Amino acid sequence: MDSKLTRPDRGTTAPQQATSYRPGYEVAAERILEYIARERLRSGDRLPTEKDLADAVHMSRTVVREAVKILSALGRLSVQKGRGIYVSEPEGDLWRESFAQFLPADLRQVEELFEYRRHIETATARLAAKRAVPTQVKALHEAAQQSMDAAHHDIETFAQADESFHGEVGAAAGNVFLSATVESVQRLQRQVSIIGLAGAASGSLVVAAEQHLAIAAAIASGNEDQAASLMGEHIDMTLRQYQQEIRHRIFPSHDASPDQHRSPEEKG
Repeated sequence: MDSKLTRPDRGTTAPQQATSYRPGYEVAAERILEYIARERLRSGDRLPTEKDLADAVHMSRTVVREAVKILSALGRLSVQKGRGIYVSEPEGDLWRESFAQFLPADLRQVEELFEYRRHIETATARLAAKRAVPTQVKALHEAAQQSMDAAHHDIETFAQADESFHGEVGAAAGNVFLSATVESVQRLQRQVSIIGLAGAASGSLVVAAEQHLAIAAAIASGNEDQAASLMGEHIDMTLRQYQQEIRHRIFPSHDASPDQHRSPEEKG
């Protein structure tokens, strides 16, 4: 197959045709990535042989071989001699490094995590209010209500409902990168809850659940500013509660009662 591809548009002028040319290996690389996404392959999964991969993307083996070299150099594929072609993960991935270096009982790092979370999730809530479809609005309300029901029972059930709610907001935003980031931030926050706080409640679960319901209502009404504002307030309150609990664990003698510094709304 020719290493140059043209669109079959005979009505274009010569200058326009010139801009339609793309190197075959670029097209092949794009199709290989589309194949990986379509087949839902993950890091470590093996791809077909070079011949079968060429058939799958409808390109020549020569062009596919060049595309594989490029994707390997970019860290998207790993070619293992005698074993085959595998999906790989780029080195230095931000979230893998965050997971490896994050100290969930370090108050400074917790504050940095929440600072980042606030920027991401207020933007996510705003987009969710703009883009959420009826089925997503329903899922959001159900997740918020589950968190309210769980708030009256136990911390673990509430934590699961809380993650589900924030995940639904991420999904409703209609941006795969924001959604994945929200999920990653939730994983790090889970470490804070389990390790930094030893699974203890960081404040009134009922108040947090009420905020979930209010955010869900703002998204359902399409009020972008209110959804973003409520999400920011929710995250700010959660941070204050985490700060208080972590300080109390580090300096227990300075806090006769971990409840005395909470505002009335945080006490529930």
